[in-house]
Formats: sequence, structure tokens, C-alpha cells
Amino acid sequence: MKVVPLAAESLGVRSMAAYAECGETRILIDPGAALAPSRYRLPPAQEEWDALKRANDRISAYALRAETIFLSHYHEDHFRYDPQLYAGRRVWAKDPARMINPAQGRRAGELWKAIRPHCRLDAAEGRRWQSPDVLLTVSPPLPHGVEGTGLGYVVALSVTDRAEGFRFVHASDVQGPLSGVATAYLIRERPDLLLLSGPPCYLERQIGTRLIDRGIDNLLRIIEASDCRVIMDHHALRDPGHRERLRRLWDTKRVVTAAGYLGAAEELLEAHRHVLWGRRRKPEARLERPRLKAPRPSAIVNRQSSPYRAKGGSER
Repeated sequence: MKVVPLAAESLGVRSMAAYAECGETRILIDPGAALAPSRYRLPPAQEEWDALKRANDRISAYALRAETIFLSHYHEDHFRYDPQLYAGRRVWAKDPARMINPAQGRRAGELWKAIRPHCRLDAAEGRRWQSPDVLLTVSPPLPHGVEGTGLGYVVALSVTDRAEGFRFVHASDVQGPLSGVATAYLIRERPDLLLLSGPPCYLERQIGTRLIDRGIDNLLRIIEASDCRVIMDHHALRDPGHRERLRRLWDTKRVVTAAGYLGAAEELLEAHRHVLWGRRRKPEARLERPRLKAPRPSAIVNRQSSPYRAKGGSER
């Protein structure tokens, strides 16, 4: 099986885009990429815009190969609105009406309306498909972080090579995983290669040390149970101090970034945006000293009264 991370924080942008190929089955996963509009009270630097163009070009190139497209959820760094990307393909996408927060529900509705006439579109949850080469299975909704989070739910895709038994799992924004439900599901899947978003340690001041430690512990449990290799990226790499904070994971020698998996140099551009701007003329927004605001509570730990209609949070 061939697995290629296409875009990620270690490659300079916010994304979990990947491509998997097994026999005649070719799958494009989460074909979106984006930049944080503000970090350290600074807009994206030119290096980030350049990385975004490269990421979108890679995604577009691999889209030409794919006959299946999978969308784990509707944060804008995980999908594109462009109907041409999906035209003529089988598309499995997170259910737009079930266990989804309002902001993602609106985006999902717009996307489904735009692409449905051009592709074979189905809700992904619980779906299963097999060919002589491969078995594809999709999880039930898993929390985007902890249970009851305002950030909604994601679905994970498992790709199993039927000849060799090798299993690749793309678990998107489980953020660690922070959820015991997501952890149990991934242990049950017993991946050989797992691609997921790591603990969001850049938000540790907002959500607390205990949650970050939980995410680390849960991923260590998955590795111990399955002996899998892990590509950990996305939220985990937004912290410039992630090497030290997540040392217990790196020290297993089972965990790499998307760049590390590809044998490429890491480009942690968002995490070092203040350094990038420091090499240039300061943007006008920095001429006046901004008033500091107290950190806002994170939607990662804002539990809602209903687990099925969670209010959107900072990453809505």
C-alpha cells in the first residue's frame, strides 16, 4: 500500500490531506489546506502563502489520480468547495445532518448542494466497501477532541490491503486522541500505520495540562496495543515547543511527523510566524500596541447540553 501525506503543519500549512493507493483503489483524503488568519496577533507571512500554494498544487495533482474522495468533517482546512475536484468520483463525506455543529452543518449543506450533481455522494458513517484488493471501512462519529466538544465530530477511514493484511487508518482531528471513545475505536482497528492529529499542546494554557497528558497517554495506549507506526501532525505541531512537550511520544521511535514520514525537512511556519515576521518589516497591524485579552475558553472543553447538536467553537 502506498500512503502519501500531502499537506500538514510540518509541511507549512493547516491540513490533514493524504493519498492512499492499494491495487486499483486510489483515495484522496481530506483535500483541504488553510492558514491561521491570526497567530501571535499576526497575519500569515509570505512563506506561509507560498507553502499554501504548494500544498494546493500537490492536492490538485493527486486528485487527478483518485477515484474516491473521503471527507472526515467540514472544517475548512479539510475540504474544498470546488465541484470540479469531486466530479465523476465516489465521495464519502461526514453526514451533513447528524452529530454536527451548526457552523459545519451550514458548510456541509453548501458543499453537498454544489457537488451532488457531479459525483456519487454518500454519507460516510459506518460505510463499508471492498474489492479484490482492498477493504474500506468508516467509523461512527468520533469527537473532535473530548466528548461533548463544541468542535463537533469527525469520521475515521480504515484502508486494509486484503492481500497483505496491512491497515492504514486516517483519524483526522481526534486531537491526541483526547477522547476515550476515539481511543477505544482506534485500538479496536489495530492499524499498522495511523495518521492523526496529536494533542493540541499550543492550547495548554486554555485547556489545561491534564488534557494534554491524557492525549499523550491515549496515543501511547494505541501504540502499545497495536505496535503501529504513527504519523502525528496538525494540532500537535502548532506549538514551537512540541518536541519537549510531547517527548514521551517521540521517544517511542514509533511517531513521526508528516514531513518526517516523507523524509522532508520540517517547515513549522505557523508555530514560528512571529520569527518570520521578525525578519521583515512589521505589518501595519503591529504599529499600535494591542490590548491584551484574557484567554478565551476553548471549545475543546466546552461541553454542551446535547451531544448531538454541539455549539461551534474557535475552529468552527
